[in-house]
Amino acid sequence: MARKLFGTDGVRDIANSGRMTSETALKLGRAFTKFAGKTGKKFLIGRDTRLSCQMLEGALYSGMISEGADVYLTGIIPTPGLSYAIKHLHADGGAVISASHNPAIYNGIKFLGSDGCKLSDDEEESIENLLDDSPSTSQEIGRLHDAKNLVSSYTRHIAGFLKANPGKILFDCANGASSLTVPELVKICNLDAEIICTDYNGLNINDSCGVMHMNNLTGYIANKNFAMGFAFDGDADRVLICDPLGRIIDGDIILWVLARWLKCKSVVVTVMSNLALENHLARENIKVYRCPVGDRYVLEKMRETDSKLGGEQSGHIIASDFTSTGDGLCTAVLFMNAIQELGENVSDLIDRFGRYPQKLTNLTLTRERSKVDMTAINEIVQTHQEKFINGRIFVRTSGTEPLLRILVEAPESSLVEEVSNLLAAEMKKYA
Repeated sequence: MARKLFGTDGVRDIANSGRMTSETALKLGRAFTKFAGKTGKKFLIGRDTRLSCQMLEGALYSGMISEGADVYLTGIIPTPGLSYAIKHLHADGGAVISASHNPAIYNGIKFLGSDGCKLSDDEEESIENLLDDSPSTSQEIGRLHDAKNLVSSYTRHIAGFLKANPGKILFDCANGASSLTVPELVKICNLDAEIICTDYNGLNINDSCGVMHMNNLTGYIANKNFAMGFAFDGDADRVLICDPLGRIIDGDIILWVLARWLKCKSVVVTVMSNLALENHLARENIKVYRCPVGDRYVLEKMRETDSKLGGEQSGHIIASDFTSTGDGLCTAVLFMNAIQELGENVSDLIDRFGRYPQKLTNLTLTRERSKVDMTAINEIVQTHQEKFINGRIFVRTSGTEPLLRILVEAPESSLVEEVSNLLAAEMKKYA
């Protein structure tokens, strides 16, 4: 049975409707506990700042406890923070209640294993297969525990990696989970920093701030004496950077810097990464492997190829010697170290990188993702790709939003624009 409930990053929908209701959370809690398959289970649950999180949290832990699991609640914590906490407590797994970069009306649940890593497609399918099983009637009922101290434990863990003196830094916390960890990091490391967007109210997560609205960071940094700026998404597993000139340093450039600093033999990127990254890494004799979009697919490919670094253009970066999942705060700290030790000038990274012009067009889907005729779409792509000698075309449905994404990349921006418009017009009837 193919997965119907899980997308590329857990289960996600508008909160209190569709797939993201208390009833669904209760069933997922039970199913995940049964999936773990042993008695005396210990799980952690963390969440971001959305208004709907506590509603879903109560249902999720009720399902887990009813199947005999002890549940530890961390409260508001970044997804990578929960990953760290699972390993720190030697827990059997856990769940994060978050819709990541999506607006506040959305929410989601993503599960992590005992290694702190996101589950595979097959594991998520196994959980789906258990959703409609009868509830346990056993009297072995679990207990609920407070574990909010683990948020500080995670922050201190990340602070321990910082070796650089980066100068004056700006942080945009997206009114999300990093609103707790970034101020503590700044205090522990005695950083010269300004922090914006930490006044979360349940409704303003990712609202005109964070990685989805980089103009907030770039506008703030312009004409001010910052060495660099960092923006996170709602659950802080992503980071994008702003240089002193107010220009965006994306995940591709971050990977280019970190790969050289870490002396990597290979790096995993997704199908969305710019061809310029491959060219730069090739000159450093660093092999590049590509995989589907999604940081758990990045991690799977990293394991398969024995790569220590991988990530996405969107700012999900995994450095496996430091973290088990995409970690925005860890990436920011490592980037500061790398810049100083490599003697890089943040202001000229973008110019030196010289990315190929790239355009991403999003078409809103008018049908369910499973009913999109990808065969017909791929035939259109193939027809254009054959004429597109020096460029690249990639089309996929989003795993988190009802969108068809069309990526076009080529040495000339005029050609990118022309091909993008042609593809969008031809594919509109399939969306």
